[in-house]
Amino acid sequence: MEQKNHIEQEFIIDRLINSIFNTISGDSFQTEVSVLTKTDLKFVTKKKGWNFNWRTEFNDLLKEVYKLTIINNPKVIQGLISLTIESDHVFMNLLESAPFNIGKNKLYEGVAGNLVAYACKVSFQKGFEGFVAFTAKSNLIEHYEKTLGAYHFKNQRMIIDTFAAKRLVEEYFKTD
Repeated sequence: MEQKNHIEQEFIIDRLINSIFNTISGDSFQTEVSVLTKTDLKFVTKKKGWNFNWRTEFNDLLKEVYKLTIINNPKVIQGLISLTIESDHVFMNLLESAPFNIGKNKLYEGVAGNLVAYACKVSFQKGFEGFVAFTAKSNLIEHYEKTLGAYHFKNQRMIIDTFAAKRLVEEYFKTD
């Protein structure tokens, strides 16, 4: 059996809210998640400050790549996530906030939380009871346990179970 090489995730959950929060104005903006398109790829390059090669993720037929945007502003990508649908769970391959949403001077908070909640939503939709797995950087395992309710499974593997996934989906995808 072929061993998959998983990238260690190092996204920071700065805020769990059902939108994204502008750190300058204090305003909250509703978001939507949609499929990344080939046209979008020219905006998410290393040259433009992104850390990962999203074209490689996009071209991998086993992966689904999604973008987070603000409703009514679909051209500005706030963050990206790459998912693989496994036999009994969703695996988060990569998650990255836009370069302007990283660090102490970030423009928006809540991007990573939105994307993780979306992965949980996909898991429920696929009949996997919300189960999501990912490989964490060692120094962030405790952070993911506290912020996402994920548990440390083995080595650097993290699992979001049904209970934690339900909480995230309910927070981010409230039905009014």
